[in-house]
Amino acid sequence: MQMIIDYFKEICSIPHCSFDSDKLMNFLVDFAKSRGYEIHTDEAKNIYITKGSPVICLQAHYDMVCVGDAPNIEPIEIDGFIKAKNSSLGADNGIAIAMMMVLMDEQKEVEFLITANEEVGLVGANGVDFALRSNYMLNLDSEEEGEICIGCAGGVDIKATKKLKKISNTFECYEVSLSDLPGGHSGVDIDKNIPNALIELAKFLKDKNIKIIKFKGGERINSIPANAKAIVACDMKPESEDGFSIRRVEKYDYCYDENVIQIISDFKHGVLEFNESLNIPNISQNLAIVDIADDILSIEVSIRAMSMDDLDRTSKETSEYFKSFGFEVEKKDKYPAWKPEVNDFVKKIEEIMRAQLGKSEIKAIHAGLECGVLKQKYPKMKFASIGPTIHFPHSKQEMVEISTVYSTFKVANRIINEFEK
Repeated sequence: MQMIIDYFKEICSIPHCSFDSDKLMNFLVDFAKSRGYEIHTDEAKNIYITKGSPVICLQAHYDMVCVGDAPNIEPIEIDGFIKAKNSSLGADNGIAIAMMMVLMDEQKEVEFLITANEEVGLVGANGVDFALRSNYMLNLDSEEEGEICIGCAGGVDIKATKKLKKISNTFECYEVSLSDLPGGHSGVDIDKNIPNALIELAKFLKDKNIKIIKFKGGERINSIPANAKAIVACDMKPESEDGFSIRRVEKYDYCYDENVIQIISDFKHGVLEFNESLNIPNISQNLAIVDIADDILSIEVSIRAMSMDDLDRTSKETSEYFKSFGFEVEKKDKYPAWKPEVNDFVKKIEEIMRAQLGKSEIKAIHAGLECGVLKQKYPKMKFASIGPTIHFPHSKQEMVEISTVYSTFKVANRIINEFEK
C-alpha cells in the first residue's frame, strides 16, 4: 500500500488549487485511460470514470485549499504523519484520489466520481449531470478514521459591501498586523476556540483612539483567518501586545470616518448553537475575509447549519446585522444539508469497519460535504462517507496519519468487494 503514498506525493507535485486545477484533471484523465477505464468530463470539469457493471460509486474532489507556499507543496513524512513544509498539504482530498488510483491499478469495477472546485462552494458537485448506475455512493472526504459520516451541514456564504466616506487625516500612520495564527477549517474546527485574526485585530484596535485607512485579512471563505493587518491613523504609536507587530508607515492624507472596527469586533463569529444529540455545532458562522479597496469595505462570511431552517434563519439575521450598518448584502453558494439516515448501506459499512478496525462510530459533521448536493441529484442512491485521520485541514499545520490511510483503504476495498457479490 506504499503506492497510495507514492501517488499522493505525485499529486502534491501537480498544482491543483481551487479554480486552477486543470493540470491535475488532465493527469487523472490520462491515468484512468491508461488503465482501460471509460472517461467522461463535463463543463464543471468533473471527471466520471467507470468500468464493467458497477454497483458502488466512490466519490472525492481533486481541488485543494492553498495556504502558505501552496501550490508549491513539499510533503514531509514525520512521526507517522505526512505534512507539508510551510503550506497546506491537500490531503483533503488528495489522499482519497491516491486511493482511487490504486483501485484503478487493481482494475476494480466501480464508478469514480471526481469533482472539481469543492473547496469554493461545492461548485463541481452542483454541476454534476452524469448518468450514474450505482446503487451506493461512498464519499472519501471524511477526516477521522473509524467514523462513518451519514449527515452534514448545509451552508451559505454572505458578502457585505459598503462605500466608505473619506475624511482628511493629519496624524501619523502605523501598520498593525497579526500573523501566523493556527487557522483551520471553518466547519470542523469552528468549535476548537481557534482565534480569528480579523476579530483579534479589531478587538486590539477597538479601544484605541485611531482611524482606519486599510484593513485586510483572511485567506479563504472556508478557513478561519490566520492573518490580518490594518493601517491606522493616530496621534501616537499604539502600545504593542504579544503577537502584534506595529511599525510606522508613510503618512496618508485621508482616513475613513466609519465604525469599521466595531462592525468587525462585534460580529458573532464561531458556534452560535450546539447540537447535543449529534455532539457537534448546530449553527456557526466564520468571519472569513475583510478588505478595503477603492473606498469599498467588503466582508465575507460563511454560515453553516445542520438544518435548512436554521441556515435560512441565521443567514437572515446576519444579513440584517450588516444592513443595520448600511451594507449591501449578497448571498451566494448555498448548498443543502444532508439529513442523517441509518440504512442497510451504513449498517454494512459499520460491520466491515468494526471487523477491520475494531471500532466504528456513526456521526454527522458540521461541514459541507458534497453528499448533500449529490443526494439531491441522485435521490435513489444510498450515501455514506469515510476517510483517514486528517488534522488541521486548510492550514499550514495540515497533516494526515499514514496508518489511517492504509486502514481506510482496506475498509473501502472490503466495502467494494462486499457489494460486488
